[in-house]
Amino acid sequence: MPLPTPPPPSISPSQMNILRIVASMAWADGNLAEEEVDLMLDRFSGMFAADAPQMQSLRQELRDYMMQNIPLEELIPKLQTAAEKELVLQLGYEVISSSSRTPEEALINADEADEYQKLITLLGFAPETVQRIEAEARTALSTDETMIDRLTRQLEVFMQG
Repeated sequence: MPLPTPPPPSISPSQMNILRIVASMAWADGNLAEEEVDLMLDRFSGMFAADAPQMQSLRQELRDYMMQNIPLEELIPKLQTAAEKELVLQLGYEVISSSSRTPEEALINADEADEYQKLITLLGFAPETVQRIEAEARTALSTDETMIDRLTRQLEVFMQG
């Protein structure tokens, strides 16, 4: 009698919450290209799945989760550690700083700036902490690494630590 196949692994609620916050920041300007969503889903599901069937299942789970528009006010209180809070602030800053929709548009538009200020307020960091994290994010942004590559790398490091 064959053993039943275990269900595909899911990421922890804490990890999912971080991804939701990052997705919320990415959606702040009302524009997230399908290609960007697909690339994020491929990278993130690849981080947590052991094989192709698990990756596909997790990819769909993450898509469903990322597409739900949950306000930051509901997501931020679920962060459990200072490290998680710092990570979402850095990733949020990087996401809104990564591109503009048109060449004429400012790098961070008014909608993104408003959502970022809401994130800062909800996290409750002191101004010097925000400045330090933003400086770290600007350093990360100055590399040739793409936004998706940075997000993937930072999430991998965080989840191993």
